[in-house]
Amino acid sequence: GDTIFALSSAPGRCGVAVIRASGPGSRGALQSLTGTPKLPPPRVLALRHIRDPVTAETLDRGLVVWFPGPRSFTGEDCAELHVHGGPAVVSGVLRALGRLPGLRPADPGEFTRRAFRRGKLDLTAAEGLGDLIRAETEAQRRQALRQMEGELGQLYQRWSETLTQALAHLEAYIDFSEDDNVEEEVLSQGEGWRGRRARLGHPVPAVPNATCPVAAVDGTVRALEQEISAHLQDGRRGELLRAGVHAVIAGPPNVGKSSLLNLLCQRPAAIVSPVAGTTRDVVEVALNIGGYPLVLSDTAGLRETTDPVEREGVTRARDRLCQADLVLAVLDATAVPPEPAGLGAALGVLQPPPDTPCVLVLNKADLLRDNKGPLRDTCAQSPPVPPTTLLSCKTGEGLDHLLELLARQLAQLCGDPLGGSPSLTQSRHSQHLEGCAAALARYGHERQRDLALAAEQLRLARRELGRITGHVGAEDVLDIIFRDFCVGK
Repeated sequence: GDTIFALSSAPGRCGVAVIRASGPGSRGALQSLTGTPKLPPPRVLALRHIRDPVTAETLDRGLVVWFPGPRSFTGEDCAELHVHGGPAVVSGVLRALGRLPGLRPADPGEFTRRAFRRGKLDLTAAEGLGDLIRAETEAQRRQALRQMEGELGQLYQRWSETLTQALAHLEAYIDFSEDDNVEEEVLSQGEGWRGRRARLGHPVPAVPNATCPVAAVDGTVRALEQEISAHLQDGRRGELLRAGVHAVIAGPPNVGKSSLLNLLCQRPAAIVSPVAGTTRDVVEVALNIGGYPLVLSDTAGLRETTDPVEREGVTRARDRLCQADLVLAVLDATAVPPEPAGLGAALGVLQPPPDTPCVLVLNKADLLRDNKGPLRDTCAQSPPVPPTTLLSCKTGEGLDHLLELLARQLAQLCGDPLGGSPSLTQSRHSQHLEGCAAALARYGHERQRDLALAAEQLRLARRELGRITGHVGAEDVLDIIFRDFCVGK
């Protein structure tokens, strides 16, 4: 019941800053700061002098807007003050709000949490809002906006409603078939428990869908289990797009791995030296390639060594290679055979994970001079050689083609955020969906033993879905979800 306030735009100097208040005291707060009992019409911006309610000093002249609940972001009465974004103005207005009785600064994510509490959005939409705030690439923005608008939550809600209907049918059969001594085999053959009761002259209770054979429930559960399993087997597209595709630059020492990192990020992020084995630790940068997020790691050269420090670097490089979503394998173009078989053998020495997508970069192409023809022909060939490109980190030759290959690989890994059904974006979703699928699988086993136990599995499956959207058991995940929000969101 208290009223919260916070700066809802980004901190720092800016042209306009937005300060938001939400709660029952927001109306009085707006009246106190504007010095007038008359508020502007709802959802209409009005120019007002904003004054300190204690000293009556004018703090700024800006736009104010009033959102009476429930037609507001949080579902409560809300007020916003659009003031000039200088630090002194913002701190003065926040200080004035803090002096009003019943108002307090908002906690991180508290505005969105209140919106969830009042049913303005479910947990998946709240998570989508957080992702939208943090989105750095076009693809991330599209996916987050789609989730914030409720498509993912609507999908899970549809599954939950399907389970609810199946559970109602099964429980009705359990309740009434025993009274009539109806054999399950008869019901499964199509007459249905409602038809049986009507034929025997018994009252027929009102239950959704007039026919409810157990076989129909079985079919519904099997179809839903298959749909959820397919949803889970999406190659982690949504999670990769949300967190970024982790790519590792791997190769022997002194082939230009650090130079490639610097070329891609357009700054000297890694030390470049002609001495082999310069890179010892992992150097990581975040990039935007074709609208997709890429987290690129430069690693130590892969070779046998007696130097304990370099050996530790090689171990770390191998670990990163095993965890990578994408591998940029770098070889010296002057030291590899031009035919596909020889090139594949040279790549195999690096031992990239067999199921991990790979782009082969043949660096130092400027040293080939006029002898690039055979390698160019090899680069244009199809597998077993992975996508391959000639590159000169020194001159930049081949960079456009490399970026094209990277964008293509990222598009395959992340998928189209606007196409098909919405993707999983959180490991939390995956865990609950796996729990739901496991309960549906157990339904089939319990169905042969005891229908009451089978019905309990449907309840467990529905509960797992409800935990994703926040309709069931949300308390244990609310703090985790909202703690990463900015103050004022």
